[in-house]
Order: sequence, then C-alpha cells, then structure tokens
Amino acid sequence: MSTTTLTPVPAGSADTTPARPVAEEGRIGLRGNLRHIGALARRNLLQIKKDPESMFDVLLMPIIFTLLFVYVFGGSVGGSLGGNRQDYLNYLVPGLMAMMGMNIAMAVGTGVNDDFRKGVMDRFRTMPIARSSVLIAKIVVELGRMMVAIVILLAMGFALGMTLGTSVLGLLGAVALSAVFGAAIMWIFIVLGLAMKTAQAVQGMGMLVLMPLQFGSSIFAPPTTMPGWLQTFTDYNPLSNLADAVRGLMMGGPVANSVWVTLAWAAAITLVMAPLAVSKFRRKT
Repeated sequence: MSTTTLTPVPAGSADTTPARPVAEEGRIGLRGNLRHIGALARRNLLQIKKDPESMFDVLLMPIIFTLLFVYVFGGSVGGSLGGNRQDYLNYLVPGLMAMMGMNIAMAVGTGVNDDFRKGVMDRFRTMPIARSSVLIAKIVVELGRMMVAIVILLAMGFALGMTLGTSVLGLLGAVALSAVFGAAIMWIFIVLGLAMKTAQAVQGMGMLVLMPLQFGSSIFAPPTTMPGWLQTFTDYNPLSNLADAVRGLMMGGPVANSVWVTLAWAAAITLVMAPLAVSKFRRKT
C-alpha cells in the first residue's frame, strides 16, 4: 500500500487547509483495496448495529408487499393468468425478488449523501485509500441487506403456499441474478446521492424513477393485460427482463434470452455509472 506524503506547514502559518494524500490511488494493490473494502464494510455494518431501525425496510417491506398484492389483487390478476390467487403468488414472488434490489438501492444514495453532509466522506478522502473502495463497501453492505430481504420474501412466499417449479439451483441462480442487477442499479443511486444536495432529494428523484419502472413492468401483472403503448414500454423495460428471467429460473420456462439481456443491462449500467460515481466522489465539495 502506498504511503502518504504531507507538505510541512511553517509554525504560525495561517493555512488551515486539511492535509490531503499526494499518492495516487492507482499505486494501491488489489490486496490493499480488498482490505480497505473490508474495513469500510465493517464500519457500515457497525452503523447498522448502532441503528437497528435502519433494517425495518428490509424486514417489513417483503412481508407488506407480498400480503398486500396477493390478497388485494391476487384474485383478479390470478384470474387473468387463467388461475387463482395461488397462481398469482407463484407469479408475484419472483417479480418481487427482482424488485428488492431497486428499492434497497435507494438507501445507498441516501447513505452516501448523508455521509457527505456529516463530513465522513471528507475524512475518507484524506486517507491513502482507493476512492472506489468507499463506494464498493457501501454496495457490499447493501447487497447483504438485499439478501436478508430476499430470504424473508421467500420464507413469506413458501409460508403462503408458493411452489418451486424448478430446483434449488434455479432458485440460487435467480437470487444471484437479482443481486447482480441490484448492484448495478446501486451505482445509479450513488451518482444521485453525490449529485443531489439532500437525502430527501435523492429519495424524491428515486421514487420518480422507480415507480414507472416497477409498475410499467411484468413484476405485478402480465403485460398482455396492459394497453398497447404500455406493452411497448414494458418490452424494453430492464425490470421486465429481470422479472421474467427470475420467474423462469424459479418456476420453469425459457430463460436464456431474458438472462442474457439482464446481464447486458447490468454490465452496461455498471460500466457507465461506476466510473462516473468514482469521478464525482473525487470532485465533490
């Protein structure tokens, strides 16, 4: 790991500018980066331990969404699927799994914004650590929260009578695909967190983005029941591809095209947004 070189300031000088590392983060090796990510992830986990209320969304959201949509819309939407409420449960839970990453991703943006407001990020930027490690540590912890939400969602689904149409490997593949896409979406919200002035603004903008994507997709209802113009939007909505891929991996059916399209979306989003997020993190004042 590189060392930090500081320019000495003469005694009595009025210059109170905080010392910044001169060394470039590119000199930090892979082992150093991993060590920094681990330490910063532990710091974020300790924050959750000190504030357990921050886990309420992860613990309650899967339960509320499952009960709400199954018992309010399950009868009518299940009928459009040619079945009943039980068939809708099998349709809904994979879709909700695809949605978990989108909702939890918002917490990354608000968390980054809040850390800057408190001055935590300014301290990190004076340290000889890779700037990307600060952001990746955020994503690692949020992926852990996402896994907790998915476990609760699946437990709720099986408790209500959901049946797995494929195998455990298919289920694990669905979880992994949801995590990959969720991690990509988190980079978008990190950029929003760095660009917006307040955490409330990040939440507001996030909802404006999430609501059309979630409800204009195949997560909650089959697109065949939608107007033609909305079906067109749904066909190109990456959340629809993710929901269809997760549904196929869990319940059976063709999945190859949906999986590859979802992975392509995740790769494209990450390749564009991750460097942008790191650049904005360096330059943010």
